[in-house]
Amino acid sequence: MDDRIVLAGLDGLFAALHADGRTVVGPTVRADAVVLAEVTRAADLPYGRRTEVEAGTYRLRPGDERLAFTHTSGPQSWKQVLHPPRDRLWSADRSPDRSPDGFAATEEPVQRRRLALFGVRPCDLRAIGVLDHVLGDGGRYAERRADVLVVVVNCTEPGAACFCVAAGGHPGADDGYDIVLTERPGGDYLAAAGSAAGAAILDGVPATPASAADVEAAAGAVLDAAQRMGRTVPETDLRTLLAGHREDPRWDDVAARCLTCGNCTMVCPTCFCTSVTDTTDLTGDHAERWETWESCFDLDFSHLHGGPVRASGRARYRQWLTHKFGTWHDQFGESGCVGCGRCIVWCPVGIDVTEELHALAAGEPS
Repeated sequence: MDDRIVLAGLDGLFAALHADGRTVVGPTVRADAVVLAEVTRAADLPYGRRTEVEAGTYRLRPGDERLAFTHTSGPQSWKQVLHPPRDRLWSADRSPDRSPDGFAATEEPVQRRRLALFGVRPCDLRAIGVLDHVLGDGGRYAERRADVLVVVVNCTEPGAACFCVAAGGHPGADDGYDIVLTERPGGDYLAAAGSAAGAAILDGVPATPASAADVEAAAGAVLDAAQRMGRTVPETDLRTLLAGHREDPRWDDVAARCLTCGNCTMVCPTCFCTSVTDTTDLTGDHAERWETWESCFDLDFSHLHGGPVRASGRARYRQWLTHKFGTWHDQFGESGCVGCGRCIVWCPVGIDVTEELHALAAGEPS
């Protein structure tokens, strides 16, 4: 499965995925952003678009028309496919005789689809792995994940907000994928399988064998990307750093800027918290239970008898950052951050988590 091949384009790969009964979900352009949606053909991908990003800034710019993957992470992640923002768990209806105990509850089945996640970046592949670790031990997430094929595209154009290398990752995928692609300057692709399912797909795609020079050039482009990351985090044990700065005045500084809107948690590819809401219609004859994404920036998120545990914006931002880079290790044995930079780009006031971590490490006053 390590044999590399060269694809002249992506039409053949799309055809092979469709022949395997796959619905392809991938990046496409809508409303001046690269979003994730069902794509039926390679031409639906964001050819000729690159992204200009900074803290609180996202713009699409013209790019090379031959290339589909010169953009960085958009506002959505694959979390929305595997762990959707709204999920009906069950519904219940009162019996026709309207007796007090006459309710029949029906569990909502998970829609299992043969999906191909196309164009997954290595940082997002790591994020899927994090979700697998947290949510994949059974239940609805595991059912959605069961028959998903992952097509990764290595990163050769990092954005100004990217810091996957500092977060322990790399712009090239090592494992966990079914097919990996590296886009080349002329618009063709170096491809390889990472699983038997991926190999079976590539066997049906017109291709030519890759030369040693092809493989070396692609590896060099990915290595160059690793050296052009837009941001870094402190080269220290972040768990110890955050645990030792619970009362640092920097938390007051960031709280004065933070809107506690929760954008960072919504765009984060690994934030997984949910809330459960029961609803009923006006007649009282029909009820539903929904699971929805929740944010630790919501005042009610930590509400217990007597009020919220974290009543201030300072406490809520500190909780989020400390969990993401610190106590996530204690819970799951790894970091909760993959360095995609979405929380930086989509923060409406431009709060930069890497800047906050460097400030804590440097002991800067607020």
